[in-house]
Amino acid sequence: MRRETLTPRLAWQAPVEALGLDFHTTDDQPYWFEGACYGFSAVEVDVLEAATETLHQMCLEAVDRLVTDRELGRVFIPEKYRDWVAASWRRKDPDVYGRFDLGFDGRNPPKLLEYNADTPTALLEAAVVQWYWLEQAKPGRDQFNSIHERLIAAWTELRARHPKISRVHFAGVLDVREDLRTLEYMRDVCNQGGWPTEQLDIAKVGWNGQAFTDMAERPIEALFKLYPWEWMLQESFGDCLLTDGTAFVEPPWKMVLSNKAILPILWEMFPDHPNLLPASFERAGVAGPCVEKPVHGREGADVRLLGADEAGTRGPGRIYQAAYKMPVFDGMHPVIGSWVVAGKAAGIGMREDTAPITTNASRFVPHYFA
Repeated sequence: MRRETLTPRLAWQAPVEALGLDFHTTDDQPYWFEGACYGFSAVEVDVLEAATETLHQMCLEAVDRLVTDRELGRVFIPEKYRDWVAASWRRKDPDVYGRFDLGFDGRNPPKLLEYNADTPTALLEAAVVQWYWLEQAKPGRDQFNSIHERLIAAWTELRARHPKISRVHFAGVLDVREDLRTLEYMRDVCNQGGWPTEQLDIAKVGWNGQAFTDMAERPIEALFKLYPWEWMLQESFGDCLLTDGTAFVEPPWKMVLSNKAILPILWEMFPDHPNLLPASFERAGVAGPCVEKPVHGREGADVRLLGADEAGTRGPGRIYQAAYKMPVFDGMHPVIGSWVVAGKAAGIGMREDTAPITTNASRFVPHYFA
């Protein structure tokens, strides 16, 4: 694993915008960064693929354990929704995608930092934009990236399994450009999978007393929501979710995995696993330096690095994970976003920052392997 300095393609903005990535620059700083790339060996790619599929299976075992033991309160799911979530798991509601954030230095086993199981972004960049970059910047090389093809296959399979669902609605916060482009991309692969689609803002999702509806008063039979489950439960229509009349992607059981409370539970179930870091609901449960994370939080918000003797924040809603010594390449700390599509490892996207905590301002950098 190495970081290579490159000369960006001439007028690179036009080709990435043509692919839908029109949020490539923020405050005159590139989010999509072609001044460098990460190179891997085929062996390292195999290691990442195996670790991703292992972690996914461990997560499924954790969901089953929590549902079976009726312990969904440990992952902060409100009591009135627990039976509904458990029913979603027991009937095996299908999921489509997720993204593990991994620490990896190319020498030691990849370590799970967190699992973006419900509303992962950086999807268009990983699935499409870096692939076209590869063809121009690194012709003849390969990339750990079958995300696009696997997404189309996943939607195609869902279409075949659920022929009575006439269309899939796609909803999110449409005035956030990254969310809008992610929704548009996922809608496109769903269309390629053979399903008619509609798009609407999450604020426009209606309820007619019997079913969720769109702006044309059509029932929403299936909804892909780029909107976190914990926010969905707090919406005015939250109680209506319990009618269970709409098929959701991602399904309700994914909220078990879409919060950081799953990290200490995984450590309890699989102590000393080479792909896990020690984690606990209590600061005293993790020796030495650690990272304090809110159970519900995104893009590095409210994450704190704590020294060996530094106390954590009092009160619930936080977990503590042993600090991982991030590798540093040319002053940058890389995090690997490893994608899972329909239960299988599908490829990676790289984010990097001068700081050890990845935020929404951290750069996306393409990769290849020899």
